Amino acid sequence: MKQLLLGDHAVALGALHAGLSGVYAYPGTPSTEITEYIQLAPLAKERGVKSKWCTNEKTAMEAALGMSFAGKRALVCMKHVGLNVAADAFVNSGMTGVNGGVVVVSADDPSMHSSQNEQDSRFYGKFAMIPILEPASQQEAYDMMSYAFDMSEELKLPVLMRLVTRMAHSRAVVEIGQVRDENELNPPASDVMDWVLLPAIARRKNDALTALQPKLVDNAEQSKYNIQIRKGNAKNGVIACGIGYNYVNENLSDLEEYDILRIAQYPAPIKLIQEMAQRCDSILVVEDGQPFVEEQLRGILSQSVEIKGRLSGELPRCGELNPDNVRVALGLKSFELHDKSESVVARPPALCQGCGHRDVYGALNEIIRNVYPDTRVFGDIGCYTLGALSPFRALNSCVDMGASITMAKGAADAGLKHAVAIIGDSTFTHSGMTGLLDAVNANAAITVIISDNLTTGMTGGQDSAGTNKFEAICRGLGVDEEHLHVVEPLPKNIPVIAELMKKELDYQGLSVIIPRRECIQTLARKAKQKK
Repeated sequence: MKQLLLGDHAVALGALHAGLSGVYAYPGTPSTEITEYIQLAPLAKERGVKSKWCTNEKTAMEAALGMSFAGKRALVCMKHVGLNVAADAFVNSGMTGVNGGVVVVSADDPSMHSSQNEQDSRFYGKFAMIPILEPASQQEAYDMMSYAFDMSEELKLPVLMRLVTRMAHSRAVVEIGQVRDENELNPPASDVMDWVLLPAIARRKNDALTALQPKLVDNAEQSKYNIQIRKGNAKNGVIACGIGYNYVNENLSDLEEYDILRIAQYPAPIKLIQEMAQRCDSILVVEDGQPFVEEQLRGILSQSVEIKGRLSGELPRCGELNPDNVRVALGLKSFELHDKSESVVARPPALCQGCGHRDVYGALNEIIRNVYPDTRVFGDIGCYTLGALSPFRALNSCVDMGASITMAKGAADAGLKHAVAIIGDSTFTHSGMTGLLDAVNANAAITVIISDNLTTGMTGGQDSAGTNKFEAICRGLGVDEEHLHVVEPLPKNIPVIAELMKKELDYQGLSVIIPRRECIQTLARKAKQKK
């Protein structure tokens, strides 16, 4: 049977067919559709596969390790910056090892379509000393899931699968394979201490993980996903990684001779690379992301072989690759490209008409414009970050999930008057609660606005972990009831909200304001479903 699938959907279906028992994730583009597919899949419902959204990526990774401890197969999904949040558990999982198979999918975002940076998750896999897979097609994304879970259980290590935006969000026909049963419940014996990373045990586990590295390299050398493709006696070799192979492949018909090493499993297959170096005078590395393999080649190979790629300038240092810039790097004549029409105007994203965040910014700007022009507003990650753009231009910073509260506290500690933090409901439970506890303990002179639209709006309206709990959370963290307020952000209420903001900015201590109104998009969807 064949299906037309997004790359994300191919990963999800592949995991289900590999005997998945649980998927743990926090929504983040371009990874969100993996979990959403599993949540709606008939097989997942039939088997009772766990698929509720987690509070953040760290809790997701830890829950997956718990399922693995019990002997079942678990999938963890996140975008690349989410791997930073999960890093503590992720890196240590290489030390504990796994029982049931664990596959961690990190969807990277070259060109930063919806992200703060272009980081390449392959560096994390190398850092944790675990195997990495990087599919070049939707078919591989599907097939690799069974392969990855089997490898995870054979090596007793988690496996990292790296996607990029173009792979995650493009479609192709996929041949569907065998559907496998779930693992039986099989936790380790109660007296086994392998998962207890006390220093004495951790040192032993670290020695074992280090000793396993030659086997990981050997597996990559023998992998069916690392392939040599040759025609003629080309002296200019190409190493194509993941989706980069697609861009090379689109130009192969114009090459009379070629020598290609296609890499989709890591650690880097050193022998295969050295064999290519003996045949070729130069090697072009085509990888979508940072120069992960290119940097390694400069240590693996002798100086007699010229290494080309992003570092040497044959390919652009930043942003996504595409068939056209790869074509030029291959020494082929570029296609004639048409200039953009002068009538095409850039259309940056904007807050939806009717969005409650608009009224929050309307009230905030009223205060900044008319009362306290020295106010600085520390923003956070979510659709409300669009308040930094016209017409509001209300934010002075946006760094990472949860940074608004802690940055506002730090600025207030430095003596800045009228520091405001604005954070969304899902981001608050993801990474903001601990920062608020810091602010409570210091009674920091900041005003925290938790703009609650009752959903995770930026990624499509997934459940938000703290819905209907925010007042209780704030009280539990120690926020003074007198300075904890809930308001309804509507145009008619802007003067009242602005007056409340002014009152709390005058207060030289911690205050929290929760503007609450349902996201206009999820509200419309609910109305449509009800109709």
